[in-house]
Amino acid sequence: MTPAGSLLAAEALHKKFGQTAALDGVDFSIHPGEVVAVMGPSGSGKSTLLHCLAGIVLPDSGTVRYGDHDVTAMSDAQRSALRRSDFGFVFQFGQLVPELTCLENVALPLRLNGVKRKEAQRHAGEWLERLEVGDTARKRPGEVSGGQGQRVAVARALAARPRVIFADEPTGALDSLNGERVLTLLTDAARDTNAAVVLVTHEARVAAYSDREIVVRDGKVKDMLAGLI
Repeated sequence: MTPAGSLLAAEALHKKFGQTAALDGVDFSIHPGEVVAVMGPSGSGKSTLLHCLAGIVLPDSGTVRYGDHDVTAMSDAQRSALRRSDFGFVFQFGQLVPELTCLENVALPLRLNGVKRKEAQRHAGEWLERLEVGDTARKRPGEVSGGQGQRVAVARALAARPRVIFADEPTGALDSLNGERVLTLLTDAARDTNAAVVLVTHEARVAAYSDREIVVRDGKVKDMLAGLI
């Protein structure tokens, strides 16, 4: 049963790759405005959990529910549309489009959702300013620093005002100072818009920005506050 008030919830997720169980009966839930850190060593299944929650990978069994929608029952096209409209993503290396300016990168999810170019770029510019990288608007990703590029990636993730943000090791390629600034801006902006954040990390200093921590180990999940869930 989906926990009351949850925005995104998974129940009894199983996923194998060959004979290896990446997820072994995992339950998970997150509420609007909540930041949940998903921790665990490399190969523990934490990225697989994120991919299942986001509808990128389908579990072998179990369900993922987003509001009233059963994500696991959606078609590929429906899940893709959901990722464009309601989900935002921040990856370890930003994954900005190198041929586009930073402004165009941030405007891209809006353009894919049918927003007209002028309006999309106006909105993108506002997010760049909010993430303190307004001066990168006309530059391409290769012309900005790693910390600036990751802030641009955060702005892109937030531009369409998603209800859930998936951040997979978002500061893994940054030094401590830049990493802390990116995390502060990401979590503050998400809470301001009441978006939920699934924050995958193996670092305690990153998890400290969350409201709650869970640990994935050998395909199982332990809630650090409530024991096994």
